[in-house]
Amino acid sequence: MDNASHCRLTFLQLYGYIRLPSAFEQTAQTSDAGLNIPGGIMINVGASAHRALVAHPGAELYGSDRIVLESVTALTTRGWDVTVALASSGPLVPLLEESGADTVAMPLPVLRKSKMSVSGLLSLAVETARTTPSIVRTLRRCSPDVVYISTVTIPWVAVVAKLLGYPVICHVHEAEDTASKTIRMGLGAQLLLSQRVIANSNACRELLLRDIPILERRMRVIYNGVAGPRTAPTPPRDSLTGPIRLLLVGRIAPRKGTDIAVEALGILVRRGLDVTLDLAGGVFADYEWFEDDLRRIAASAGVSDRIRRLGVIAQVWETLESADIALVPSRAEPFGNVAVEAQLAARPVVASAVQGLIEIIDDGRNGRLVEPGDAVALADSIQAAIDGWDVAREQAIGARIEALSRFSPERYRTDIADAFTSTTESSR
Repeated sequence: MDNASHCRLTFLQLYGYIRLPSAFEQTAQTSDAGLNIPGGIMINVGASAHRALVAHPGAELYGSDRIVLESVTALTTRGWDVTVALASSGPLVPLLEESGADTVAMPLPVLRKSKMSVSGLLSLAVETARTTPSIVRTLRRCSPDVVYISTVTIPWVAVVAKLLGYPVICHVHEAEDTASKTIRMGLGAQLLLSQRVIANSNACRELLLRDIPILERRMRVIYNGVAGPRTAPTPPRDSLTGPIRLLLVGRIAPRKGTDIAVEALGILVRRGLDVTLDLAGGVFADYEWFEDDLRRIAASAGVSDRIRRLGVIAQVWETLESADIALVPSRAEPFGNVAVEAQLAARPVVASAVQGLIEIIDDGRNGRLVEPGDAVALADSIQAAIDGWDVAREQAIGARIEALSRFSPERYRTDIADAFTSTTESSR
């Protein structure tokens, strides 16, 4: 059977799965007396807690995963029944369950740049048709008061939730200003199905409103909440004796600027500085070719022996503790959890002057900002921090105090819970 025939057949099969609730179902769902099921079974729905279904495509411990955990914790600590539907298993699962949430497997095709071709989109359409019944069953089984979607890369969840009559909150962590307007509009169109849209930075909000201004009334900016180390971190060392340790935490991918950090390392070594670079993070899906490029860049610069690959790390604090300067050379960064984590660890930060990083770092006061994609500028700023270490050290200690307040999990959880409460109240 060809792909087109498969799509037609599968969507015909979905006819019995997706429909708006009948008048009987709507009445039964809101009845204080309960819901009568054929066979004499009575389910009491009037006294139940609010229920939320959270859809998230990953289960690692990157920034977006940790923010989902904070969102879930915000709800469970306030008495919500939360089910988290995940497309894969990973270290996030036990943390979600420890927070009081249930977790279920739900296939979620993810819209990636690698799918932006005729064959890629056709493959995605087939995968979406194949997995939609599972999404429908999961939503119906949970019967949530709110469906919370953690990203714009799984738009089919919003479509299904809307067709089934469930209110939707979409949390936008993406700000793809380098993508074409057609792609941005395509990704953003799903937000018109949401009762509430949460943006993680003003940069993200402004980009969305530039393309779809009608979203303004339903949009709210909530900065990420980032939990710091459980104990106060060790201050930066008094003097930089021995190798100077640079650290980049994040996926190995072009948008994270890993190649720029490696090039900057080479520049610093050629200038006679004794520096090393630790890379903490895995290779982004479909970007294995980029890992090969990094090896070639490092070999060409003669710094292969000065780079350590740490892989994905569960807890960043010990790694930051051993670093002198944290790098965030992203080409695009809607928010920048790793910059906040470095501040919470009292480590000097050198980051790109782009999107959400500009909202976190005030250049020259609580960190340093450089032109994105410029390895020479990055090397210059790192060297300036080294040469003015006493100032960089004091600024890092002050940045920690500020970050504890601005990006506290408690503030985030309150704001997220308020967004859920207002959405349920407006949907009654």
